[in-house]
Amino acid sequence: MKLKIAIMTLVMVPLFSLAKSPDCHSWPMNMAEAWLKNSGIVDITHLDESKTEVKLLASEPKGKNRYTQIYRFIFHGKDGKTYQVITNSDASNEECSISQVDSYLVSQSEITH
Repeated sequence: MKLKIAIMTLVMVPLFSLAKSPDCHSWPMNMAEAWLKNSGIVDITHLDESKTEVKLLASEPKGKNRYTQIYRFIFHGKDGKTYQVITNSDASNEECSISQVDSYLVSQSEITH
């Protein structure tokens, strides 16, 4: 009987990890762009949005249908500069803007050829 319980547990554990966190990158991305502008770091009209890189670094369940999500965005300026921003915010499957977005400028660089 213990063997059956152990096998069932091993089979069921991966199913619990299949709970997918919401894809809510647009809310923190827009807030990060606004933060870059309001902080005087870059005028967002000088960014090439088609080159923006998005990576979900972490999504931690925080309760029923609520996740804390950490994203990394790399914004590319039309002038060759890049701005790497990390964001921290809460989201659910119904609403991406549950909380404010905390933005952190990790690096700013310029590519010259």
